[in-house]
Amino acid sequence: MENVLVAGANGTTGKQIVKLLMETQYFTPVAMVRKKEQMTQFENEGIKTVLGDLEKDVSHAVKNIDKVIFAAGSGGKNVIGVDQEGAKRLIDSSKNSNIKKFVMLSSMGADAPEKAEELQDYLKAKHNADEHLKNSGLNYVIVRPGTLNNNKATDHVQLKEKLSERGEISRADVAQTLVRVLNEDTANNVSFEILNGDTLIGEALEKLSEK
Repeated sequence: MENVLVAGANGTTGKQIVKLLMETQYFTPVAMVRKKEQMTQFENEGIKTVLGDLEKDVSHAVKNIDKVIFAAGSGGKNVIGVDQEGAKRLIDSSKNSNIKKFVMLSSMGADAPEKAEELQDYLKAKHNADEHLKNSGLNYVIVRPGTLNNNKATDHVQLKEKLSERGEISRADVAQTLVRVLNEDTANNVSFEILNGDTLIGEALEKLSEK
């Protein structure tokens, strides 16, 4: 069983990632949360937790960790401190700890933030974090979903390195995708966009890995 650190475990998507990891036979989630009171809900379910503030040193959080999923975000309140610099901090600590794979939850539009009509500051922060990850030497996957909604999982997506349209996708399907790319033979050193679609997530990832 590999230990997977989930940064942003207390978020809406983060909680779903932790739950999915609990259901696998391969991974043990380690929920990284910012406040002590957020630990209880995970500990009550027997889930390992670690306190970590992305605005401070997080090197302790990656001890005995095999892989990382970064699903943290400031909700627009502190895009430089958390979404950009916080992500960079965790990337650097992961590099120093020889993490096997770093999975980044990014956003559609983060590849070209200057073209965005809204959320430019957020997309710039995500872009800078993504670039830092690409240049880190870590094995990485950058997942860029469209607008997130709270619909039920469909287990189907539209997935390409660059999609020609914008749209939505459920957090449940995004969480599923993030967990699936943790496997060694799935999507290495790649970034891609995802939306609602008709292709099974596993199939879509297989096609991507064949390239």
